Amino acid sequence: MRNHEIDYKIYGEELQCVEIELDPQEAVIAEPGSFMMMNDGIQMETLFGDGSNSGFMNKLFTAGKRMLTGESLFMTVFTNTSSQKRQVSFAAPYTGKIIPLNLSEFGEKIICQKDSFLCAAKGVSIGIEFQRKLGTGLFGGEGFIMQKLEGDGMCFVHSGGYVMEKELMHGEILKIDTGCIVAFTQSVSYDIQFVGGIKNTLFGGEGLFFAELRGPGKVWVQTLPISRLAGKILQYGSGTRREEGSILGKLGDLIDGN
Repeated sequence: MRNHEIDYKIYGEELQCVEIELDPQEAVIAEPGSFMMMNDGIQMETLFGDGSNSGFMNKLFTAGKRMLTGESLFMTVFTNTSSQKRQVSFAAPYTGKIIPLNLSEFGEKIICQKDSFLCAAKGVSIGIEFQRKLGTGLFGGEGFIMQKLEGDGMCFVHSGGYVMEKELMHGEILKIDTGCIVAFTQSVSYDIQFVGGIKNTLFGGEGLFFAELRGPGKVWVQTLPISRLAGKILQYGSGTRREEGSILGKLGDLIDGN
């Protein structure tokens, strides 16, 4: 293997964390802010890019690609510098599931949404994947750029809510809300389709476009995109109570002192 070979264990149900066990001199890379805890003997280092390339220009280029996906220019590397096994843990940023992916089982490449990466064995490359079709780029929710994970090691991505795995046969099509896509294998074709119909467009409440994923390949789907969760929080934070009706909503506001 080119990448470091790591062992892991995932804890929790809805608010999960992953514990990585490192042998001496093994290392794991992680997004800034995902660190939870670690044993003594692990050295933490912040660097440009993902640690998979050597040389200043390669590091600068990798950091620039991460900036295009909306991520930080820096990654954090945790290396076991002791002579014994040590553990380091990382936590998901919001409620959902952590998905372990062995890249060697998926053609050494996975395409995922831009903010789903959590951590990976050192040597895994975190880059960008351009969507070549104009419609996909403009209306796909993730824009022209998605994230790609390449290598032959373990990596971990997180989803919102519950995660479902779908195995698509050759030519099989899955139509899905664009925000519900977590990741898919490189053999899956990704496109955007217009919902169609005046009533669907004006009153459907599901947006104008949905994603069309065509097999063969594997797809990971999340039930609660972070954008949908944030929208609901903003809606309830505004003081409106749509589910209670206009009269009861006002009465509830009065009782609450609003």
